[in-house]
Amino acid sequence: MQRLIPTGEAARPVAFAEVPQPVPEPGEALVKVEAFAPNRGETFLLEAPGPGFLPGKDVAGLVVQEAADGTGPAVGTRVVGHPARGGWAEYAAVPVHSLAVLPDGVDGVRAAALPLAGITALRLLRAVGAPAGLRMLLTGASGGVGHYVTELAVAAGAEVTAVTATPERGARLAELGARVVHGVAEATGPFDVVLESTGGPDLPLALAKVRPGGTLVWFGQASRVPATLDFFALLGGPERVTIRHFHYAGAPYGPDLATLVRLVDQGRLHPEIGRTASWELTADTLVDLRERRIRGKAVLLTGEAR
Repeated sequence: MQRLIPTGEAARPVAFAEVPQPVPEPGEALVKVEAFAPNRGETFLLEAPGPGFLPGKDVAGLVVQEAADGTGPAVGTRVVGHPARGGWAEYAAVPVHSLAVLPDGVDGVRAAALPLAGITALRLLRAVGAPAGLRMLLTGASGGVGHYVTELAVAAGAEVTAVTATPERGARLAELGARVVHGVAEATGPFDVVLESTGGPDLPLALAKVRPGGTLVWFGQASRVPATLDFFALLGGPERVTIRHFHYAGAPYGPDLATLVRLVDQGRLHPEIGRTASWELTADTLVDLRERRIRGKAVLLTGEAR
């Protein structure tokens, strides 16, 4: 089969290689991948890939071999999955606890855009509690996570202010019901909750806009610049603010994937897909994703799905 493997080159981060099909573990199903969605964090890992690194965590396709232990979906079932690695290939071995069955109303393109970003959004909102009535600030909002958080939080009754670099990148967020600003300094606080994903100078600016007793959840560093906090500046800011570190990871992912699929099928969640292309264009797409030239998610199609 064909698989995309890292090259270590910034301009062409992946290339095709002919490799054997993966051999699933007893609790894994073999999935014929029809679509996959890279994440921006994966583009950073590709800059200095470790030995044996096989990217690919968000896939949709067809089960062609059931799990040997008898669990999981049957052969011929359409699924979305979140494997730990190896999804940018014609076939992927996916733990059955990280699969969800796709109904007829959810196509593979939208399904592939769900896993990492959608699971992160669900778990972020669970971490802050019931969104209804909360004033929420979301930085780095124009990526996949930001779109899901905005749609879910607004639908649940939150008042969301979304920070994006440009009006173009914020247009869809405004349609979803967010107030869009183009810098943290422009956001009008105080906020009950700040969801901060850019790091660098944005984090202390956002922290200063939290209400006394509020919470800042730090879940990314998209700027790739470490944040610096001044203790004495904090003394002059809001009191009793909680700063929480958040990382989405922790299997099983299947129940959250099933929730996301159900919301899409019911028309209550709409993946923002900025590009759909053949996987032959993966290298170019990864560069554009890394350089923030794609709004929302990018989805690549393999084989007959193209």
